Amino acid sequence: MHIGILQTGHVPDQVAARDGTYSELFARLFAHRDFTFTTWSVVDMDFPEGAQAADGWLVTGSRHGAYEDHPFIPPLEALIRAIRDAGKPLVGICFGHQIIAQALGGRVVKFPGGWAVGRKTYRIGGREVALNAWHQDQVVALPPGAKVLGGNDFTCNAVLAIGDRILTVQPHPEFPASVVEMLAEHRAATVPAPLVAAARAQLDQPTDSRLVADWLADVLEGAPATRIPFAQKARA
Repeated sequence: MHIGILQTGHVPDQVAARDGTYSELFARLFAHRDFTFTTWSVVDMDFPEGAQAADGWLVTGSRHGAYEDHPFIPPLEALIRAIRDAGKPLVGICFGHQIIAQALGGRVVKFPGGWAVGRKTYRIGGREVALNAWHQDQVVALPPGAKVLGGNDFTCNAVLAIGDRILTVQPHPEFPASVVEMLAEHRAATVPAPLVAAARAQLDQPTDSRLVADWLADVLEGAPATRIPFAQKARA
């Protein structure tokens, strides 16, 4: 299956040197699935011809805000709507989660409550799921037809399904602890020091990235976005 990666930012050089670019991080995350990838660096105005250029689509994270005035944002939003209209599966991570929501009628803001960095737990499908996060912006108003599938007290709208073909998550399943460590060292100037220290203190704790990666891959392969494969069954 051919997956188009819409790259909306660049990881710091130090992260790229040790753990790889966004494209390499996602290729590693989905290495156990039969995917091939083409990356379009939309942040640099490199766009595919249209929604039919891939079988499924993924929008990456970025240091930019979805609400900011950057040349790549309007055409990216138009492409997101075209992907939705074509019925292609689409997943978004962090900025990808935000820009998809915004493009389809939701609202994204710089969250006044501050940052979420490092290992965080989310309630998804009736169970606690741990993933690495690095963000201040949040989706605060849902696009029409969106359903909240996961969140926590700080990030209420952390996981969204928009129809059957679109699944977005605010945290970063593609980030191993080593990426968080490098971000804490090289991209934490605006993050409060206690949050950075707390993130560093949890670097040795496991996450559920593989669990969520399988879910994202299932959606890319055509499974309904609202079907959570690891959901706990309600007790009778």
